[in-house]
Amino acid sequence: MEISEFVKTLEREGQLLADTAERAGLDAHVPTCPGWRVTDLLRHTGSVHRWAAGYLLEAVMERLPFPDAPELVGSELLAWFREGHADLVRALREAPADLQTWTFLPTAPSSPLAFWARRQAHETTVHRMDAEAALGIAFSPVDARFAEDGVDELLTGFHARTRSLVRTEEPRTMRIRAADTGAVWTVHLSPEPARTVVGDEGPADCEIVGTAQWLYTALWNRRPLTGPEVSGDTSLARLWIENAGI
Repeated sequence: MEISEFVKTLEREGQLLADTAERAGLDAHVPTCPGWRVTDLLRHTGSVHRWAAGYLLEAVMERLPFPDAPELVGSELLAWFREGHADLVRALREAPADLQTWTFLPTAPSSPLAFWARRQAHETTVHRMDAEAALGIAFSPVDARFAEDGVDELLTGFHARTRSLVRTEEPRTMRIRAADTGAVWTVHLSPEPARTVVGDEGPADCEIVGTAQWLYTALWNRRPLTGPEVSGDTSLARLWIENAGI
């Protein structure tokens, strides 16, 4: 996907998150984030937006401190969130294409600018789902190509890091297929961080097949990773549910 597509998605998803949060009420529980209320969701995502914008504006090559969210409530908190979201969108649109700055996943898009546009588009989309869960409505649709990209970022980026807890004592393999886009990932599990290969590679102990949107929501732990979509050794799906939180 192009950087401009990610930025458009980020813009739309952030606006939808704020509008949905306002409808749900800031004291509403967020069932997809146990222990959180909508206030926590807005403070977290608003801080992430400001943190990401810092890299775009300051072009630093080291990790920046994560900003503390102000103790705002009600309409003031919503306004703070909307302001930070708009600032991030503007920073992405105005950043130079050759921007050099810190990033944090082992596999990344073609440039730091592409990295931050992609990461914040997915960050905001997943948390928009959290706002919808708080409101008690079905998740809004996600474009299949975007959903496929989010699965790829999760598997080849987040769970390739040393901090990932998705590990097994003995080597095991999960195969993940997006039925609508044709994308396939083979996830090799062991005592080491997962190694994900794009495509089929050898036999699989567990296979997970669904639309790209279903995989996106399930692998990001926003819906149960269970049902007819999961075949073979379902203990690996349970391992994911228990240990794959980001």
